[in-house]
Amino acid sequence: MSNNMKAGETYGKAEAKAENAAGAVKDTANQARDKAADAAEATEGQAQLRKEEASGILQQTGEQVANMAQGAYDGVKNTLGVGENQK
Repeated sequence: MSNNMKAGETYGKAEAKAENAAGAVKDTANQARDKAADAAEATEGQAQLRKEEASGILQQTGEQVANMAQGAYDGVKNTLGVGENQK
């Protein structure tokens, strides 16, 4: 075999290895990107759930405070003799 043929064969093998390596790197990058997207989606879903839970808790707390304030208001009215329970 001539040196040119050996050089060409070596070049071809090196090129094929480089293409395989590049393909493997692309596959790994795509897998990493997909995993990151899945993680981001899961995190977003959890954040939305936490936001809804917090909103519900704040609404319940607001209702409790309003009920307590109404009770205090009614108590003061009754104490002063202007409430509905006074005759």
